[in-house]
Amino acid sequence: DVKDAKVIAQLVKDGRYAEPTIPQGVYAELRVAKKIRDLLTEDLQTVQGQVHNWIDRYFPEFLTVFKKWEGKAALQFLKLYALPHEIVNFTEHELLAHLRKTVTRSVGLSKIRKLKQAASKSIGLRQGSEMAKLELKTLLAKYELIHLKFEELDTKIDCLLDEIPGVPQMLAIKGVGRDTVAGFFAEVGDLKEYTHPRQIIKLAGLSLKENTSGKHKGKTTITKRGRKKLRALLFRVCMI
Repeated sequence: DVKDAKVIAQLVKDGRYAEPTIPQGVYAELRVAKKIRDLLTEDLQTVQGQVHNWIDRYFPEFLTVFKKWEGKAALQFLKLYALPHEIVNFTEHELLAHLRKTVTRSVGLSKIRKLKQAASKSIGLRQGSEMAKLELKTLLAKYELIHLKFEELDTKIDCLLDEIPGVPQMLAIKGVGRDTVAGFFAEVGDLKEYTHPRQIIKLAGLSLKENTSGKHKGKTTITKRGRKKLRALLFRVCMI
């Protein structure tokens, strides 16, 4: 009807529409890089949960000594690949020598004594100890490999960002980091492809719609018809 034609004309006039664009060059590389990063993030969360589960089963008192197992000192003690009843058999100086391979200060004999005391009173499982140690070794190897891949990927993403104009100006905005900028360009692509700011709003699914039907008039909400990763990224930036 007449109203629909007017609405469509208004949308075109205001630029509230999005044209599908396939990213080219550096933007295409960036989109794939961000996809890989998302996959690595999922893998990392899985491994973190598995290590936490291992600690809960075999050495639940470990997290009373260390606030988190991902710290340098905590990780180094986990790399003993020993169960609590085996840790007790190590001398304080043996544990200290093992610790000093990666941690040179801030953690010393007092923390080692607490660890040994916690190990002596541990209620963790002792059955299947050989495979339990192999499980921990496998999980920590996966954890370190994922972090290595993160470093390698982030270096390449930084190189890609250096080729995109406007990145330094975006980084000057409070709360916007390189990961945010990379995510934005991975979703949006080349800004030269857009003729109106509302097209990016539309692409993110942040344009408004009025929920009406006949005489009923509902609330005005965002459409959410767009790239959800872009919408989530912009939301996180706004929260800061």
